[in-house]
Amino acid sequence: MSSASTIPTELFGYKVVDKVGEGAASVVYAVMDPKSRQVMALKHVLRRTDKDQRFIDQIEQEYKVGSKLDHVNIRAIKRYLKNQKYMFGTVTDAALLMELVDAATLDTGARPSAANIANYFAQTARALAHMHERGFVHADMKPSNMMVCEDGTVKVIDLGQACAVGTVKKRIQGTPGYIAPEQAFRQEITPLTDVYNFGATLYWVLLRDEIPCALPSGNTRVSSAIEPSQIRLPKPPHQQDGRIPSELSDVVMQCIPPHANQRMQSMAMIADRLDVIAAHCRRTGAGRELEGMVSAGSAPDRNYDSEPSRTG
Repeated sequence: MSSASTIPTELFGYKVVDKVGEGAASVVYAVMDPKSRQVMALKHVLRRTDKDQRFIDQIEQEYKVGSKLDHVNIRAIKRYLKNQKYMFGTVTDAALLMELVDAATLDTGARPSAANIANYFAQTARALAHMHERGFVHADMKPSNMMVCEDGTVKVIDLGQACAVGTVKKRIQGTPGYIAPEQAFRQEITPLTDVYNFGATLYWVLLRDEIPCALPSGNTRVSSAIEPSQIRLPKPPHQQDGRIPSELSDVVMQCIPPHANQRMQSMAMIADRLDVIAAHCRRTGAGRELEGMVSAGSAPDRNYDSEPSRTG
C-alpha cells in the first residue's frame, strides 16, 4: 500500500483508496464510490504546462474509443471526468473511471509456458478483433498493455493511442520495438497495424527481446531514416531458442512483414490458430520448459510521440 501522504484523499468525488499504477503522464488510483461503495480504477492526468495538453487529449480519446467497446478481454471504461477553468476554459485535469483489474502485466514476472502464451494471445486477438469490428485500432499493443488475472483472463488496457480505422496521425506515435512501419511513416492506421504490434509483442514474450533493427529505437525522426523495403525480418524465434514451438514462431513471422498486405489478415484468424496451438501444447507438453524464464527487465514503455520529421 502507498503512503497516505503521497496520494490525494479524493478525486472527482471518489474516495482514493490507493495508488495502483503510474505511467509517463498519468497515475492510476483505486477509488471508491461513496454512494455505492463500489471500488474502481481512476486514471488521472494533470495539465501542468501547455505540453501536457496532448495527454489530456489522449485520455479523452481513450474514453471516446473505450466507451464504444464491450468485451470481456478489454478493460471497461465507464466515465470521462474533467476539471476546467470556467465553463469553456482550459481543462486543468482529467480522469477516466475504469474497471479495476487486480492483475500483473505480461512484461513482469517469469515467462509463461507455450500453452499459456498461446492462450493469452488468443484472448488478446479476440479483444482486438472486437475493436476492429467496432471500427477502431488499438495502435499500441505491447507486453505492458496486456494484464493477466490469476484465473488466466487477459485484459487489454491503455487505449490512449487508439483511433478509428484509416486514421493518419499528425505525430509519429508508437513504442520502439513494437511500432509498425506504417506508424513510423505516418500512413493509414488499420487493423493490420495491430497485427504487426501483436506479432512484435508475441516475439518479446517468447524471447524476452525486441525485434532487432526493425526501426531505429533511439531516433524519433524515423520517417526519413529507413524504408520498409530495407527492413529485414529477424530470425524466427524457434531458430533462436529451440524450446519455442515452431507453430508459435510461425505466428510471429506471419504477423510482422513490413508490408501490411503480407501479414495475416485478421485477428479472428489469428485467435483461432492460437487456440489450436494452445490445445496442441497442452496435449503434447510442447514448450512447457519455457515456463519460468525471468526477464532481465521489463519491456520498455517508452513511446514515440513526435511531430513528423521534415526534410529539405
